[in-house]
Amino acid sequence: MSTKSTLYMKPFASHTITKLQETELIKPNESHQEKINPKNMAKSLNMFIAALSLIALSPLCLCSKAYGTGGYLFPQFYDHSCPKAQEIVQSIVAKAFAQDPRMPASLLRLHFHDCFVKGCDASILLDSSGTIISEKRSNPNRNSARGFELIEEIKQALEQECPETVSCADILALAARDSTVITGGPSWEVPLGRRDARGASLSGSNNDIPAPNNTFQTILTKFKRQGLDLVDLVSLSGSHTIGNSRCTSFRQRLYNQSGNGKPDLTLSQYYATLLRKRCPRSGGDQNLFFLDFVTPFKFDNHYFKNLIMYKGLLSSDEILFTKNRESKELVMLYAENQEAFFEQFAKSMVKMGNISPLTGVKGEIRRICRRVNHAY
Repeated sequence: MSTKSTLYMKPFASHTITKLQETELIKPNESHQEKINPKNMAKSLNMFIAALSLIALSPLCLCSKAYGTGGYLFPQFYDHSCPKAQEIVQSIVAKAFAQDPRMPASLLRLHFHDCFVKGCDASILLDSSGTIISEKRSNPNRNSARGFELIEEIKQALEQECPETVSCADILALAARDSTVITGGPSWEVPLGRRDARGASLSGSNNDIPAPNNTFQTILTKFKRQGLDLVDLVSLSGSHTIGNSRCTSFRQRLYNQSGNGKPDLTLSQYYATLLRKRCPRSGGDQNLFFLDFVTPFKFDNHYFKNLIMYKGLLSSDEILFTKNRESKELVMLYAENQEAFFEQFAKSMVKMGNISPLTGVKGEIRRICRRVNHAY
């Protein structure tokens, strides 16, 4: 996917045009020599200069062309309608991190799982009601997706500050960025202006989100369907530098990777022995393990260093190093150069955040993130 960029210029106020149009420069039934009233002309020139000044002083911003739509997102979207929006999100995310170090990884995952299903439209946040079957019930989300209450807390604070203005989809995008920064990762300007979906897709959540046991080609295909490429796949997988995974997500690597009753030979056998102590053949499905056992709460490049040592927890992690030459080279680059990883991660997050958002008059601005407005 190529993310197009353009300069967005805010038009000057329409009432200025109206006044210019209504200014009487010509009086009826007068000759051409008598048409110009000096006072009116001076007044009109002053207004024209003021209008030009408004144009010249209008802020320019870098806009992102959203993949799959005709709409544009831009970081300054709420500068006038809700100037404290980003500050509010950042503050609540910081407070949540202080109370629960797992929360940043959970918020990153929510944004990822949202964007891969029908685009970045906050459909993942909807509860089941009426004709809506919640994506929270899907295999990738059931018993693992979390952070919903925090998103509602952020939404409530924003509704008090500027009612019916900031979308839940934009809250997810901002919270993902802030979660990355607060754990030591890179920052980026988040293009904004998404609106919220009025429906969800359980089947999309089950089929479109990459699974821990998918093959390399299957995962890459799922990324390409979203307009993302192999570079995005490797860099975004680096978000597993923080967070946890359940025993049930990698058990087959320990006991029966290929259906022959043998463990995955691309997993360090010493590491596998440690994992088996809390992830038995049966039971313990919900036991949690760090995705990056070296620095589990710090956003850094140790995830890639682990892959090189064959200590990636999930099969979908380790295959980035073992199944494709180009992805292996990227893993080695990011393991060696954290700055290169950070730079690409920020670019890929913006790119992912541009997947098929609802803009303009499409969708709605939910007042409560877990349900559509007409459900009130």
